[in-house]
Amino acid sequence: MVGICDCVYMRLLLVEDDPSISDPLLSGLKREGFDVELASSGEAALSAEPADLVLLDLGLPDLDGRVVCQELRSRSTVPIIVVTARGDEIDRVMLLELGADDYVVKPFGFRELVARIRAVLRRSSGVDASPEETSLEWGRVGIDYRTHQVFLDREAVSLTPKEYELLVFLASDPGAVLTREQIIDTVWDENWWGSTKTLDVHVASLRKKLLPSLIETVRGVGFRLADVGGDL
Repeated sequence: MVGICDCVYMRLLLVEDDPSISDPLLSGLKREGFDVELASSGEAALSAEPADLVLLDLGLPDLDGRVVCQELRSRSTVPIIVVTARGDEIDRVMLLELGADDYVVKPFGFRELVARIRAVLRRSSGVDASPEETSLEWGRVGIDYRTHQVFLDREAVSLTPKEYELLVFLASDPGAVLTREQIIDTVWDENWWGSTKTLDVHVASLRKKLLPSLIETVRGVGFRLADVGGDL
């Protein structure tokens, strides 16, 4: 069986309008075994065939890269890595809020980029449930592990891949306090170097999409899935 990191079968969409950047990236990624399609504009990216991962530069000639990111996320759960030259941390947090799974800041090393692509592809399969456990209900919230769907009052709620992974991890031990370090190491990566504000952004987004009281902050420790009157 082909694993998630057997990159020869992975199709990437590279969204980049600068040939001085896209040309060497195309060559390098193909050498790494990826099947790569190039889109040199936002419109081309939105009309491209489905991919296993999108590498999205924000500086596009026609559309704001954030708009492209948001539109791609509204259509599917494809993993998105944003490439940005902006150094403002608030902008990066906003991008993650829009649905990006990771970001790299120019200038970046090619080996670093490949490592991030592989890590995101590896994590994009989500948190696996045991064969005996295919769904979970916690009060008004339900999770179907087979389809990666989440429900509130039996109505489907659209979550980003990272929001889904965060919710599933918290639901792996409902009521237990999970530390910030445990969550970052499991849901993101033990080598995650981004701001820990990313976790707070995703928690806030889950509260907004589901229930404000669902995730309880334990000050100085981490978070837990709160008892909202439901049973496992």
